Amino acid sequence: MREMHVLAPAKINVGLRIVGRRPDGYHLLDSLMIPVSLCDKLSIRLDRQPAAAEDALPITLTCDEATLPVDETNLAYKAAALLMRETGVRTPLSIHLQKRIPSGAGLGGGSSDAAAVLKGLNALLSLGLSEAQLCRLGTRLGADVPFFIPCRPARVEGIGEILTPVAPLVQRWIVLVVPPFGVSTPWAYRQFDALPSSAPVNVTFANLPLGQWPAPDLLVNDLECAVLPEYPHIAVIKSLLIEHGAEGALMSGSGSSVFGIFPVQATAAQAAEALQPQGRVFLVEPLAGPP
Repeated sequence: MREMHVLAPAKINVGLRIVGRRPDGYHLLDSLMIPVSLCDKLSIRLDRQPAAAEDALPITLTCDEATLPVDETNLAYKAAALLMRETGVRTPLSIHLQKRIPSGAGLGGGSSDAAAVLKGLNALLSLGLSEAQLCRLGTRLGADVPFFIPCRPARVEGIGEILTPVAPLVQRWIVLVVPPFGVSTPWAYRQFDALPSSAPVNVTFANLPLGQWPAPDLLVNDLECAVLPEYPHIAVIKSLLIEHGAEGALMSGSGSSVFGIFPVQATAAQAAEALQPQGRVFLVEPLAGPP
C-alpha cells in the first residue's frame, strides 16, 4: 500500500472549564469534547523519488485552500516531520489536504489534520506505534492533537493530554455556525488571564449521566466571558440558535464557531437554513468514533 485517504473530523467542546495554569504558562483544562461529521480529507502518498538531502525532510504538502501555508508552519507538515525525526524514517511522501473545516473557529481542524497524518503514516509505513505513543507525539504538536488520535467522545484534562473516554451521547443534530471572522486562540487565553478573578462556576464534567448531553445550565465555556465582549456577534448567534429550537448553544473552544444542539433533524435543518446569513453553516452529527 502506497497511498491512504484519511478523514480528519472537527470537534466541539460541549463545555470548557479553565481550572488552573502551569508554571510554564499552559492552561489546565476540563472539557467534554465530541468529534463531529464535518471533516477535512488528507491523501497521503509514499513517493518513489530519491530521498532528500541529509538536511531536508522529503515532505511535500499541498492544499486546495490557497490561504493556508503548506510549509513547516502547517500542523500536518509538522506531524510528518516529527514522526520522521522520531523514527528515523525518510521515505519521500506527499500530503494533499482538502480543507473543509474553517480555520480560527475553535473546531480543531489543524490538530485533527496533524493526528490524521500521524495515524496515516503509522499505518502506511508499518511503524507499529501504539495509540499511547501517538498521543505522546501529538502532545508535542498541540493541546488538541491527542484527542484526535482515538477520536472518540472524551473528558479532556491537563493541557489536553489526559483523556477519559465517555459513552457515546444520545443522537442529536448539531448546527455549526462559523461567522465571517476568526478568533486567535492565544489572544483568547490572554484576554481570559486579564479578567478579574471571580467565584468559580460549580460545573464539572466528571459525573454526567451516562450517554447524556449536558443540561443547558451545564453548557459552560469559560472563554466566552473573555471573547464575547470583543465579538458580541457570537452571543447573537447563540440566541438565534435557541430561538430556532436548539436545546442549548455554546461557543466551541476559543471561537469563533457556535453550535446548537437539536433533538430533531428537521428542526435542525430549518435552523441551519435560517442562520445562513450569519456565516458558514454546517448541519452535522456527533461521532462515536473515528469516521
